[in-house]
Amino acid sequence: MLCPKRLSMVVLTVAACLCIPSFSRADAVTDWNAISLQVIVNAPCPTAPCPNPPVHPGATSLLDAAMVQAAVYDAVESITGQFRPYAVHVPGASGSTAAAVAKAAHDVLVNRFPFPAVVGFVDETYHDYLTTHSLAETDPGVAVGAQVAAGIIALRANDGSFPFPPPPPFTGGTAPGEWRPTPSYLAGPPASKSPMLAPWLATVTPFTLKSPSQFRPVAPPPLTSQRYATAYNEVKTMGSLFNSARTADQTNMASFFNTNFLVVYNQAARDVATVHLSSIDDTARLFALVNLAMTDAVITAWDSKGHFVFWRPVTAIQEGDNDGNPETVGDPTWQPFINTPNYPGYTSGANNVTGAATRSLALFFGTDEMSFTLHTTNAAAPVQTRDYNRFSDVARDVVEVRIFQGIHFRFDDVQARKQGRHVAQWVFSHFLRPVDADECDDHDDHTNADDE
Repeated sequence: MLCPKRLSMVVLTVAACLCIPSFSRADAVTDWNAISLQVIVNAPCPTAPCPNPPVHPGATSLLDAAMVQAAVYDAVESITGQFRPYAVHVPGASGSTAAAVAKAAHDVLVNRFPFPAVVGFVDETYHDYLTTHSLAETDPGVAVGAQVAAGIIALRANDGSFPFPPPPPFTGGTAPGEWRPTPSYLAGPPASKSPMLAPWLATVTPFTLKSPSQFRPVAPPPLTSQRYATAYNEVKTMGSLFNSARTADQTNMASFFNTNFLVVYNQAARDVATVHLSSIDDTARLFALVNLAMTDAVITAWDSKGHFVFWRPVTAIQEGDNDGNPETVGDPTWQPFINTPNYPGYTSGANNVTGAATRSLALFFGTDEMSFTLHTTNAAAPVQTRDYNRFSDVARDVVEVRIFQGIHFRFDDVQARKQGRHVAQWVFSHFLRPVDADECDDHDDHTNADDE
């Protein structure tokens, strides 16, 4: 069933959020990346039957983006043959690469979001795109895109995502150090406490990794350790909603990065691609690398969250007198700067995704040095853009910002950034390689000082 009690509201909401875009970017890949992200962040459910509740949260939306970009990449490479396919190769493929991209993205989107308003929007956008670019429905590239999309959909059909019925709610434990649902403060009195979001994401089949636990980190520091006490007191001081030691700039940064990271990094990739890339092969490969890495990084983060089930600062600080560490003075009234997400803290999903995205971009371009601008999705943030000259500087900022927001300890963030970077290195070294590239060794990059 398709959530019938809520479907009418869903259709109205989606229809209000979606609008036919103008097509003015560099090529079909960037056009359809923008279209796909618009659908993914506004549509209610990826597949039927709906998960419960029927809202597609940020962490799991990376699965949709990775499927779209994998299909787009394989559609392009089936025709041009410049790089090795991700999963699907169409022998003898021909036709317009733009038509193949549009059809591949269209078919994945309507499969993932089978709601009338979404399907109608994607259909209309697809037909308008072909018309605007003087492409016929009979162009051979359309058949290529359809065949590739069908292959990617089949590949991910039993990946463990969005199980129905959903698994029992996971609420962690109550012992010191164990995660448990946290309250929401910013809307007034503490609201109901939600169980862990999408616990099944920890066991979803990765797109490139051998297993979700491939880059599982060491355990977080013991509650009685000096390292834990240092991290505890840092977030207690810097991440508080009230009487924080943050500067105005640090508070603005915390608001800026209270954002949808999937949207932010894809927009940055579109902007960089528009300036620096002229080949549709390169553009398709860039977006596939970034989105495959981000998605496997978030699966990696969920594996760690589910394995360690480590508590969040709001719980740790309110229970600080009960953790066995004399240097962690508790404060039962302490509140974080932003609401704490409903899943364990170790490791940080935002830093996993950020480490993967920024490292993927640096590997693709062969340099960490690049001038670009990030745009927040938080309309309430006092600062709407941030300029950067290095990809790694974004990753460094997000480590700090999750502390300023009061939702992570430093060790959550540093380990997550390391995981994300290793995932990106793995994807870049093993997938979407040039057709004439030598086979690579199974190694990972451990040389960047930011990992320490």
